[in-house]
Amino acid sequence: MSTGPIKDLGRSFDRVADAYDEGRPSYPDEVYRALTEVSGVELDGATTVDVGAGTGIMTCALRARGARVLAVDPGEPMLARLVSKVAAQRGTPVAAVLGDGNALPLADGVADLVTYAQSWHWLDPATSISEARRVLRPGGAIAGCWNLNHAAQADWLAAYETRLAEEVPAYWGPAVEEWSVPPIASAFEVMAERWIPWTRLVGIEQFLLDLRSHSYMAALSRERADEVVERRRAELRQAFPEGVLSVPVRVYLAVGR
Repeated sequence: MSTGPIKDLGRSFDRVADAYDEGRPSYPDEVYRALTEVSGVELDGATTVDVGAGTGIMTCALRARGARVLAVDPGEPMLARLVSKVAAQRGTPVAAVLGDGNALPLADGVADLVTYAQSWHWLDPATSISEARRVLRPGGAIAGCWNLNHAAQADWLAAYETRLAEEVPAYWGPAVEEWSVPPIASAFEVMAERWIPWTRLVGIEQFLLDLRSHSYMAALSRERADEVVERRRAELRQAFPEGVLSVPVRVYLAVGR
């Protein structure tokens, strides 16, 4: 997963903010149990900085578990959806800040936990971790996690990823031989890794919204993206006439203390 200028990143995801909000999956409960266990940070009452918060998937889950969350993202439309989502719910307010994970707009020592959900790979590896350490209190922790479709577990999914790789020039995923999880673990001195498998039951249309939300699709013209999605829709409807997919997924979780 290649890095890129943060301003360009913000614009890229701004173009697919609606699809991101409606299509991207959440994380299973086991992720939050594992995060607490390996970090030593109890989420209830913890001050958490969610870097690259997007439309608030991780932010809302942390908040639901009692954390006070500072959400940071370079995309104004993405943050607007996060703020709207939180406003429609009861509970602890969320502070949403337009900002860059390489230069967090926060004071030193304000957080118990810094999280990167599907986001750290866009940042400078050294600078971002240095910034995370700066804003942490003593005993705090840094965590990165990624929902990754486990194509090796389903022939249809492996074929789907292969066709994307053939049709989308900027595609980056399991159909590319050199693809791997982001090397966030190498930035930690004391760390733990967990792989957490789960199965996502999802309708075809939501699955295709998820597809549209990826940066390699946002790099296409609208017409070209529509063509790619329409081909996938026809293939999936033929293979799954009931309209529901069972998608094997793994969450990769890395925690540094």
